[in-house]
Amino acid sequence: MAIFKSIANCIKFINNYFKTFLLLIILILFFSFNSSKGAANLAQIELKGTILDSMKLVEQINEVKDDDNIKGVLFFIDSPGGAFAPSMEISLAIKELGDKKPVIVYAGSTLASGSYLSAIYANKIIANPASFVGSIGVIMQGFNVSSLAQKIGISEQTISAGAYKQAGTMLREWSIDEKEYLQDLINQSYDLFTSLVAKARKLDLDKKEDWANAKVFLADKAMQLGLIDEVANISKAKKELEELTQISKPVYKTFDDDMGFISSLSKNSALFLNKLMLDFITLNSSAK
Repeated sequence: MAIFKSIANCIKFINNYFKTFLLLIILILFFSFNSSKGAANLAQIELKGTILDSMKLVEQINEVKDDDNIKGVLFFIDSPGGAFAPSMEISLAIKELGDKKPVIVYAGSTLASGSYLSAIYANKIIANPASFVGSIGVIMQGFNVSSLAQKIGISEQTISAGAYKQAGTMLREWSIDEKEYLQDLINQSYDLFTSLVAKARKLDLDKKEDWANAKVFLADKAMQLGLIDEVANISKAKKELEELTQISKPVYKTFDDDMGFISSLSKNSALFLNKLMLDFITLNSSAK
């Protein structure tokens, strides 16, 4: 009977003080969220996985660029690269960001191809000793499924205008003219890629066969070639950024942890309320 009485008292307590608890939770969420947001003076942006779309990352870059409270950015990269155009969008966004505040790139594992292009305008590139760096090259791949299509009874019907409109099709072998056209397109892309790297990293374009040509290097060799500036860990990268920005008490704004912050806060609030309830039950039992 004592248990049921305690439960009844607990329910009565909740009913009497529900509004107080609700107001308390709202105040905790409000002040904690605002103090966390307002305290950030540096930011960490992450590029992970294959680059297929740049919109989200560019939005993050522009957000910290326009935030006067953010004095510098750590750009963490672990990506094998991806599509040329979105990689270029990220690279140009980082260049604009770097015009306003320091940017340090840290290569966690892979800084290659399009992700390397994304990094070239940073103030400094630091890489994990075991990271792969480089792969400065351009590739176009396709399939020839004409034999398979014939076996399953699929035949091509295409109406097009322009001699090269079907260049890259999968339903037949590419013609000599199409291959030459596509190769020229890839060569132009490669020339653009290498010229940007050479200018940004102050490398000799005439020696691009040494540092480009789609070669991948371990961090130490990449540093010797001038593709990166230092081989170290992420703590050193953060220290470099803090020294550049003269921030003595760094508080990093991140983008992947926003929901984690709310979840953590909700969990802490629940624990707090649970403790209050246990204290109430203990006091109620002691009173007996």
